[in-house]
Amino acid sequence: MSPLRRPTRSAVLATAALLAVSALTACDDGGAKKADAKIAASPSPSPSPTALPAALTGQQLAWQGCAAPSAAQGGGEAPGAGWECTAMKVPLDYAQPAGETIDLALIRKKATDSGKRIGSLVYNFGGPGGSGVQTLPLAAAEDYKKLNAVYDLVSFDPRGVGNSAGVKCVDDKTMDELNASEDSEGSRKKFTEGCKQNSAKILPHVGTTNAARDLDVMRQVLGEQKLNYFGISYGTELGGVYAHLFPANVGRTVFDAVVDPTQDSVQKYLGQVKGFQSALEHAMQYCVKKYKANCPTGPNATTGAERINAMLAKLEKKPAAAEGGRKLTADMAETGIIATLYSEDRWDHLVQGIAEVQKNGTGNNLLYAADTMSGRDDKGRYDTSVAAHGAIRCADDSTRITAEQAAALVPEFRKASPVFGEVTAEELMADCQDWPVKGERAKPEVSATGAAPILVIGNTGDPATPVEGARRMADALGKGVGIGLTVKGEGHGTYGVNSCATKTVDEFLIDGKVPADGGTCE
Repeated sequence: MSPLRRPTRSAVLATAALLAVSALTACDDGGAKKADAKIAASPSPSPSPTALPAALTGQQLAWQGCAAPSAAQGGGEAPGAGWECTAMKVPLDYAQPAGETIDLALIRKKATDSGKRIGSLVYNFGGPGGSGVQTLPLAAAEDYKKLNAVYDLVSFDPRGVGNSAGVKCVDDKTMDELNASEDSEGSRKKFTEGCKQNSAKILPHVGTTNAARDLDVMRQVLGEQKLNYFGISYGTELGGVYAHLFPANVGRTVFDAVVDPTQDSVQKYLGQVKGFQSALEHAMQYCVKKYKANCPTGPNATTGAERINAMLAKLEKKPAAAEGGRKLTADMAETGIIATLYSEDRWDHLVQGIAEVQKNGTGNNLLYAADTMSGRDDKGRYDTSVAAHGAIRCADDSTRITAEQAAALVPEFRKASPVFGEVTAEELMADCQDWPVKGERAKPEVSATGAAPILVIGNTGDPATPVEGARRMADALGKGVGIGLTVKGEGHGTYGVNSCATKTVDEFLIDGKVPADGGTCE
């Protein structure tokens, strides 16, 4: 599952929590052309969905066997038999719905029990910036077999992602150089300038409101009266915005690992800092229990934080050598640590990574973990996830933090996390600065009066989307719409991990059984 990404010490990740979109955008004739250099100052307004031409809402999709995911989507093997892919046209600019279009990449696997088929179930796995075309087959191999019996499983690359007019700001070699650079400000400016030069046309149009309108085009093109939807992480925010815009079109919908719609960006980052610190402390407790005296973070959380900070300070002065002539910087080490905290099954990788740096002075394990966060494959190719994440978030979020405001936040963030707090607060001032498109709003609107019930699941040990956000999302959706379920466990997401939550979701999506609001799963 793609996480809700946060700024890290990496020069690129710090501001791509701020970045952009592809130089190539799909055209009406199926070709591609260079993006225009002119960038609109603000996201374009979205007209009534009734203004969409029938050529879009009634288009016939040409499904065919899927090729292997592209490098922009994250690479990997072709999904194999049963999987079909296509492209769906949507307006580049919803203010001009009869104008230029872009192609969205879609994937599906038809219901295996056609006699019991309910319809299509559309997934968004989060980010923002994750490729659904690449992710769905990996997840469906195990987690979604029961749902696939009665649903066509469908996912997509949202606009600005992967093969859907995907983001490309700099080439792979430059991206490696920026990630390894100690000049954070210079790297940020170079990356941002690359986005401006290469991605001008699409930048104003990648926001969540437009993606939600794309979902409703998809609903119609798939032949569904209602949108059945499964949103994970950022996918819950997208689903909430969709429910607000199209409450009458909401079908059976699940939100898992929920983004808090009531918080601005500063509050969200503070919540994530607390969440990752808590997950780190749990991981260090696990380390002591399993590895005892050999635990590289020591006997307790205080010692662990001191050792990790000492390691990062040492890497700041002298990066650790890694395979292929690469180096593990402090920035990438912190990114690697964060990557291991999304799930309990990654905690051993955390232990191994820290121990490698401490004992051997090399950084292969943490650098590999960091690569998974920054979308770099073993061939040195980057997908669009980091750049698309920044472009979408900066098109959405109107918050811009000054250096003075960021400095004032340092004590609160440092108190929340002795490892992640201070640097996160300091880098907030870089977040979306110099970005050529103004953000749409400070917080997403998700109220959905009249919508069908939406199952909203939060996990008490989720570092990226703290559990409190799930309750606030349920409340914000409206009475009788948001149905809250709290899972007492670790990790980012619950479906396929917690048997109680999985059973509740299956009964809701398959049988239409709506659980009582406020339930819990152990």
